[in-house]
Amino acid sequence: MRKEDRMKLSIINEVREKKPLIHHLTNNVVINFTANGLLSFGGSPIMAKAPEDAGTIASVADGVLLNIGTIKQEEVTAMIEAGRAANKKGSPVVLDPVGVGASSFRSSIVKQILKEVHVTAIKGNAGELAYLVNIPWDRKGVESIGSGNAEEVALKVANTFNTTAIITGETDIVCNGEELLYNKTGHSILTKVTGAGCLLGSIVTTCLTTEERPEVQALTAVSFYGLAAEYAYSKKEVKGPGTFLPHFIDALGYDIEELRRER
Repeated sequence: MRKEDRMKLSIINEVREKKPLIHHLTNNVVINFTANGLLSFGGSPIMAKAPEDAGTIASVADGVLLNIGTIKQEEVTAMIEAGRAANKKGSPVVLDPVGVGASSFRSSIVKQILKEVHVTAIKGNAGELAYLVNIPWDRKGVESIGSGNAEEVALKVANTFNTTAIITGETDIVCNGEELLYNKTGHSILTKVTGAGCLLGSIVTTCLTTEERPEVQALTAVSFYGLAAEYAYSKKEVKGPGTFLPHFIDALGYDIEELRRER
């Protein structure tokens, strides 16, 4: 069975019918790209990082994304307030611990968030998630450059934090603590696009607002995202990352069968 056949069309359809409002506390490098990508996919983005209103915004949003890519100390309070408000409402919270092992500052922030907020899903590369559960893994800055047992990492993260673990890579892994799900859609061109993983976090958060099990929602998000990248790269006009991007943004708005048919 093809891995993308595990995607649930109903999840994509529900997103596009409801247009869920996703509160992003994300890094400054990717705000515009993330907003445009999510709008194409069918969600509605809002970016509010001030501690004074983060909780209020999260309380009316349908989901919250916490991405520490360019985190500052003053933004930590906003993330925790937003996460708590989402927990109170019952909305999904996704944590993207970008470069968590690169500094003690990032590590302490992620530990604080995980202590004070229940996260529905944690998404990152193998090195980032391995760091969260003290499994050795080579890293270079925010990149995971080592190799190891990613399945072990996914299982331990999911069970340690009572969450859905999403490890991105050549093969994506989604784990609910018991079941391991895999996705092989995607293209290496995404590694040449700043913020590709950050936008994926937004797509995951959006899919988590639908009526389905979290692991199925997450698998649908990563599978569709990869399929859109494959479709965009197949266009004859694409010569590299710069020409890939507009086709990719467009592809995020297509339906699954259209992406499969035209690759």
